[in-house]
Amino acid sequence: MELKDILSRCDHTLLRQDATAAEIVQLCDEGMRFGVASVCIPPCHVAGAKRYVGDRLRICTVIGFPNGYSTPKTKAFEAQDAIRGGADEIDMVTNLSMVRDACWESLLDEMKTVREFTKGHVLKVIIETCLLTEDEKRMMCSVVASSGADYIKTSTGFSTGGATREDVKLLRECCPDTVKVKASGGIKTLRDAEDFIALGADRLGT
Repeated sequence: MELKDILSRCDHTLLRQDATAAEIVQLCDEGMRFGVASVCIPPCHVAGAKRYVGDRLRICTVIGFPNGYSTPKTKAFEAQDAIRGGADEIDMVTNLSMVRDACWESLLDEMKTVREFTKGHVLKVIIETCLLTEDEKRMMCSVVASSGADYIKTSTGFSTGGATREDVKLLRECCPDTVKVKASGGIKTLRDAEDFIALGADRLGT
């Protein structure tokens, strides 16, 4: 696979809590230089980054991040606020407490609420695979597919582990074609990137 094809699938990411404005500008410069899919940045930097890049680069941000336990209304507000600031894509952390309690309908309602406020924009749902059982991962594939979200995403990168080859393969097998897979966390080399893409990841968070 050509390097440019790999880069075109990457969400070039900087979500460190103390990331500075200068670092975000550098990230955007790299994103535009290398032709990445988007830059994924903290919500507080979205408006400034959008003013800087204009239409030259897609801006992605996160909501409910990194723990996922804020309320659906709070996540919906975060998403709406980010879009007003110029975000093109939203990566939402799902409520893992609800997953553990098997509250599948409540999880679906939460995702649908956020989807309502993100129409016309890409919505990715982070399920934090490192904390889930295989049965929970399979159920989340079904819930995400029913919600109308565009992607299911493995990880925040802030928990106990990132994407694994086994998880990406499982998510791709369990999700319909309408839901794409984003592998995120722990992708360090070109070989990693190629492997994840071959297993069905359409996006890479790295």
